[in-house]
Amino acid sequence: MGLPGDVTEKLQAWSRGDQSALAELIPMVYEELCCIAEKYLRKERADHTIQTSALVHEAYIELTGQNEIECQNRKHFFAIAAKVMRRILVDYAVAKQTAKRGGKVYKIALDEINDLAEKQEIEIIRLNEALEALAVQDPKKCQLIELRFFVGLSIEETAELMNISVASANREWRLAKAWLCREVKR
Repeated sequence: MGLPGDVTEKLQAWSRGDQSALAELIPMVYEELCCIAEKYLRKERADHTIQTSALVHEAYIELTGQNEIECQNRKHFFAIAAKVMRRILVDYAVAKQTAKRGGKVYKIALDEINDLAEKQEIEIIRLNEALEALAVQDPKKCQLIELRFFVGLSIEETAELMNISVASANREWRLAKAWLCREVKR
């Protein structure tokens, strides 16, 4: 794992358009990216064929194609990487579903978002649609869900990254979870 200063230096260089900085950055943060990928894959169906390292590598390939990404800090980078991983998994699910007519609909567990005692399951495609709708309606709540649920940041880390108070983050988190649970049940 790279030292925070080294990581910040590489992130700043990448933000300025230096693609070689991203190539140097990935080995420094590879383990943390694998943790994010594992969180995503734990929520996927049991027979998913994509592996943690493959998801991280696909995310890296996608990130190398990005231009003009302004990365504020290490946590912001992981938020960007998590969003890319989610998009990869959604694309994968769409491709599997449309591979042939009547393709299977795969579900993921949503019990980490939903505080209800029973385990909720939802299609990853539907989750993505709900998050996209939330991003249009309230981008801050969508970002909060992504940071908490997919990146795994604490409420304090999320508040810091979003430049809001912890009390506001808690309030927005509760509202965002309620909205998302209601939306995915439709």
